[in-house]
Amino acid sequence: MIKNNLLIRNNIQKKYLDKKSIRKFDKEFKNIFSKINLDINNPQKSLSVLGKKFKFNFKIKDLQKFNKYKTVAVIGMGGSIVGSEAIKEFLAMKIKKKIYFFDDLDEKKIFSFKKKNNLSQVLFLVISKSGNTVETLSTFLSLNIIKKKSKNIIIISENKNNLLFNLSKKFNLFYVEHKKFIGGRFSVLSEVGIIPAYIMGVDIINLRANLLRFLKGKQKQFLKNSSIKLASLLYAKKISNLIFLNYSPSLKKFLFWCQQLIAESLGKKGKGFLPVISSMPKDNHSLLQLYLDGPKDKIFYIFSQEEKLKEQLKINKHIGKKNFLMNKNLSSIKFAQKNALIKVFKKNNIPFREFNIKALNEETLGKLFSYFMLEIIIIGKLTKINPYDQPAVEQIKVYTKKLLS
Repeated sequence: MIKNNLLIRNNIQKKYLDKKSIRKFDKEFKNIFSKINLDINNPQKSLSVLGKKFKFNFKIKDLQKFNKYKTVAVIGMGGSIVGSEAIKEFLAMKIKKKIYFFDDLDEKKIFSFKKKNNLSQVLFLVISKSGNTVETLSTFLSLNIIKKKSKNIIIISENKNNLLFNLSKKFNLFYVEHKKFIGGRFSVLSEVGIIPAYIMGVDIINLRANLLRFLKGKQKQFLKNSSIKLASLLYAKKISNLIFLNYSPSLKKFLFWCQQLIAESLGKKGKGFLPVISSMPKDNHSLLQLYLDGPKDKIFYIFSQEEKLKEQLKINKHIGKKNFLMNKNLSSIKFAQKNALIKVFKKNNIPFREFNIKALNEETLGKLFSYFMLEIIIIGKLTKINPYDQPAVEQIKVYTKKLLS
């Protein structure tokens, strides 16, 4: 169990686990954990992004000139943008600027954006590791904003022969190098997520303040136990679906980040969990019947947030003093629904995990990013899956470019 601003509890019954794999993974964990610590301290490894010595390819003083922009547009796909979206939504109460995200080929959205905004007064962050991402380039070019020495464009890509990097040099645009050894879904705490976070006004120091707390003491033991159990579920193949039950709208984009992390990191060699995001309590009235009484091939991750709203919305008192809704607010009703679901899960021996967010701040979000990265990487290593590559996706990219040529 992990407490403080982030509470995590596991309820995974032994019947879903493979005893042989549990014993095997327990023996292997020490070596994998040692390798992870080495990777964190190796400046050429993806996990170095969690380390205290991680060096950014930018200086804060060089970004300060962009603080004048009150409207920001972030253009990217997948891991290049979903982390920034998670930061924006999680810390929405602290962010005063207008932030737009372009993460799809949506002609109507682009047209509407161009019509409503003076594009010369918008700061554009264009992010692609490869520098050749078709959707990112298409959106960027369709906005028709590229001019020589444009002062309102930031390019983040690898420093090599690619379209974005070449455009930045040709038109003398502000450029930041994307580290070649950090994949998109692990990049949120690198330049890819930290620069948008800084531009939004987020405290980037606190966002990275406690990224390594899970590597010591009780936190390490919890990470170990959780990773081994989840790896056993993956190995046994009794569980194939991972359902995020989300009771907090502020967490939705973070769960999309988790979805990509889990799907791309573990979905290989005929293995993997299918991560599905389910909005609660809305889905009580559409999907819950299947969740409770359908195939027993699911594990549930219950996400909730302790809400301390200034204005307590109370149900109309005219319904009568004996009515169970009398003097209740919406948060307490949602809390009761969540606890009722947990009771049903326990009664029916349905495996689940509970994630309760005590505070929506930078430190909590940083810990969430770090925890899920570490856990997924360990699960991959235990089950002999490379958590860093995505070979099947690369095939689609190659075929797309051939068809467009």
